[in-house]
Amino acid sequence: MTYSRIIGTGSYLPERLLTNADFEKLIDTTDQWIVERTGIKVRHIAAENELTSDLAVAAARRALEAANVVPANIDLVIVGTTTPDRVFPSTACIVQAKLGIANACPAFDVQAVCSGFVYALATANNFIKAGQARTALVIGAETLSRITDYSDRGNCMLWGDGAGAVVLTASEEPGIISTHIHADGRYQELLYVDGGPSMGNTEKPAMRMQGNPVFKMAVNTLDAIVDETLAANGMEKADIDWLVPHQANIRIIQATGKKLGLPAERVVITVDQHGNTSAASIPLALDTAVRDGRIKRGQTLLMEAFGGGFTWGSALVKF
Repeated sequence: MTYSRIIGTGSYLPERLLTNADFEKLIDTTDQWIVERTGIKVRHIAAENELTSDLAVAAARRALEAANVVPANIDLVIVGTTTPDRVFPSTACIVQAKLGIANACPAFDVQAVCSGFVYALATANNFIKAGQARTALVIGAETLSRITDYSDRGNCMLWGDGAGAVVLTASEEPGIISTHIHADGRYQELLYVDGGPSMGNTEKPAMRMQGNPVFKMAVNTLDAIVDETLAANGMEKADIDWLVPHQANIRIIQATGKKLGLPAERVVITVDQHGNTSAASIPLALDTAVRDGRIKRGQTLLMEAFGGGFTWGSALVKF
């Protein structure tokens, strides 16, 4: 049987920083209030001339270098994003062109908001297991600053820009052990963007969120996905070496870590320096922990995410 495994990771963060002190000048808030409720201290913001595809390409190049894979060997490109360059073509097609992948391989976007990377990873994994691809480039990339209303005190301090990528390749032994993805569109009005081509208001659509209901739903849903993932694989909490969560809010991350019984030093946390980068947050956190030596080959990782839709999902990975 054919499986897939991660052979390289990469990430990219724009140079411009937006600190909590900057928000104190924009809205009625304080650094202490933001840190206590979200854990965020700073977030990166794309330059005016930086597109989501640019961030994605930079992260992809670093992942390809780490994997020792040349672009010509990629036969599948999937980008998880909720902030594409254009309505069409897909950001994945733009990335394919910018990387010089000229083999006419499939390239498409996945839109599952903060769960986008998990959805994209699950999709690429199934392509490889089915024999329809051998080496896939999976990217999460966002320019959320472009859809943030910086007068909305309820959520404007949450969002950041960035990209993360992994290279997957076919393997005789499991790397991606299992993936689990879900959605429930009945809750769409709790977290959404207030415009789009079909609805109108395309000039400056922005994210809207009801924070408390979203927080409660996220904690409960992520509790359930942990149980589902462990049960599906006959594993115990003690079998997990690292939690690599979506970086939405420090309190949500801590709740999931507690559910797993993991000490804080076994949970990868980047939300303080990145903010919520939606589909980019898991691959950003993964690459950070791989490059600083915390995550090592042979260890078992649990990735999980919850986002607008609502969507949620997990991936159990032997790194």
